[in-house]
Amino acid sequence: MSVVPHPSRRLLLGSLGALALAVAAGPLAAQTAAWPTKPLRIVVPYPPGGSSDTIARLISQPLSQALGQPVVIENRAGANGNLGAAEVVKSNDGHTLLLCDVGALAISPSVYTKLAFDPSKDLKGVTMLAYSPHLLVVHPSVPANNLKELVALSKTKPVNFAVTAIGSAPHLAGVAVERATGANWQYVPYKGGAQAISDTVGGQADMLMNGMLATWPHVQSGRLKVLGVSKRQRMALIPDVPTLAEQGVKDFESGTWQGVLMPRGTPPQVMQRLNAELVRVIRSPEVRAKLVAQGAEVTTMAPAEIDRFFETERARWATVVKQAEVRLD
Repeated sequence: MSVVPHPSRRLLLGSLGALALAVAAGPLAAQTAAWPTKPLRIVVPYPPGGSSDTIARLISQPLSQALGQPVVIENRAGANGNLGAAEVVKSNDGHTLLLCDVGALAISPSVYTKLAFDPSKDLKGVTMLAYSPHLLVVHPSVPANNLKELVALSKTKPVNFAVTAIGSAPHLAGVAVERATGANWQYVPYKGGAQAISDTVGGQADMLMNGMLATWPHVQSGRLKVLGVSKRQRMALIPDVPTLAEQGVKDFESGTWQGVLMPRGTPPQVMQRLNAELVRVIRSPEVRAKLVAQGAEVTTMAPAEIDRFFETERARWATVVKQAEVRLD
């Protein structure tokens, strides 16, 4: 026989149950509502001076003002960004962010045979921030003024191609161009885009492909010569620079996609708050103007959109990695 509680008793039991749930969830709910409760740490998994580092330093102060907490930038370079990313995965404190080239991160599972984490399972996208197409540039002493001349030169003498790291997006973009044109590049790996640029500016390397945000200032100063841009259509900022697609690499497009990710266990409310503030900061007239002046496009996404982008990029670059036979331990 079943016993039906008196209405007043049912009300009391319901109230007690709701109270128990509130008490159990209280600390987490309170912590989430009050977020952030301590300084935020932005981990940039590359050396200073690259595209991700540039954006991190642009947004840190306005983000700090918006959230009412200090924002500290830490450069944790190594293994093409994977060491810094692994550190963020382990943190899981709700206050540590990863700001990196999301496209490069999507390449890692195809390139590295051993990773300390699974990017698609251990990280969640907060938002994309900006896109910067790759520029194909050479040292001014290189006797080539377009891609065709550079390819011809590479068949007569060694042409050293500085890459941010073996298996990086600029490296694989170079491989794609090499295969499409029959060029013969000699790849020289570095520990980040800033170092690759520095050696190309200094003449130790002949050429490189790198994000426009970090590379364009050196073209403007005359320390590097631009031969092409990796977009399907010319850019308004540099209308006289032909695309690589125009120069024979059909439908070719590549670039760096700077975005913010956090450990998968981060509460959704924190992700939503951070997404809203980051989007507001990156779209602000002051920040946007600085990025556009250097060739970057402000490109924001919702968390679900950046996760879908990540999966699409991972599938796209897996094919290139397989063709290039690039594998690292």
